[in-house]
Amino acid sequence: MFWRVVVSDCPVIHTFTNMESIFHEKQEGSLCAQHCLNNLLQGEYFSPVELSAIAHQLDEEERMRMAEGGVQTEEYRTFLQQPSGNMDDSGFFSIQVISNALGVWGLEIVLFNSREYQQLQIDPIHEKAFICNYKEHWFTVRKLGQQWFNLNSLLTGPELISDTYLALFLAQLQQEGYSIFVIRGNLPDCEADQILRIMRVDQQQRPKLIGEDEAQRLAVPQVTDTALPGDEAPLDEDEEELRKALALSREHMEVEDEEADLRRAIQLSMQAGGADPRSPGAVVAASSSQGSGSAAVKETLSAEELRRRRQAYFDRQTQNALAHASNTAGEEKDSGTKPNQ
Repeated sequence: MFWRVVVSDCPVIHTFTNMESIFHEKQEGSLCAQHCLNNLLQGEYFSPVELSAIAHQLDEEERMRMAEGGVQTEEYRTFLQQPSGNMDDSGFFSIQVISNALGVWGLEIVLFNSREYQQLQIDPIHEKAFICNYKEHWFTVRKLGQQWFNLNSLLTGPELISDTYLALFLAQLQQEGYSIFVIRGNLPDCEADQILRIMRVDQQQRPKLIGEDEAQRLAVPQVTDTALPGDEAPLDEDEEELRKALALSREHMEVEDEEADLRRAIQLSMQAGGADPRSPGAVVAASSSQGSGSAAVKETLSAEELRRRRQAYFDRQTQNALAHASNTAGEEKDSGTKPNQ
């Protein structure tokens, strides 16, 4: 769906979708309070510098109130030594900072589960917006047009919330320990609200958390089909990278079976070398094959030594097979017979 604007008699088509018209600041550092306010107001209204100025003003007002009791008191000296409760170096801002920032636009916040608000018995779908906080993370839930959206800055994009799900969503947040505040007052006009008053949006795929989408994109797909010899075809760059990734994945899977392979190699190498099955080394190998002596095997022989023994055994087997084939061919030539075709 697209938004069409008519100026005079000449139609102009804007090639952005309805969802793309929604302003959505994604998480940067710990500036969730800034993102929460800007997503609520649908624009870049506040910066860290402006919010810091509000926080410093609140700190100064608190200092002046504490000074009224005397600047030589223990309480005042303790207050001066404490860090600011309205902001910190990570980018955190308190509810007082957010409340003062919203006051600039004539907006106020009311605690959602307060007795005063609950007595009003207002259906949440009739409100305009909510801001939510849990463990110093702030995010906005706002109505745009006739639809509700979760504008959490930790998401890759706005998340559509149906009217029937809104109350359940807020109740779930409360159960998880979130503090929820209702925004009262007239929010500034925004383009997304104007567009979505005319057209409703239909979201086919929910946005993921930031980082989750990238992790899934980098995940290696599992391939079960095995190519037959001679079926190889020229690979482009993407296919070659995929093959390398799959090879690495198989290596990780083979690590789990490496100890079993090493145990079998020990037994085979001992048998080929004529080792006495009653010898201490044979006893260790036998016990490891039952899964109870893998630590003893590692103490007796290093992994590299085991690999060398396994390779030596396979080399001897190959040499013996080649020697046997050569002797058979020589005997047949001396007897005047030919090998079967």
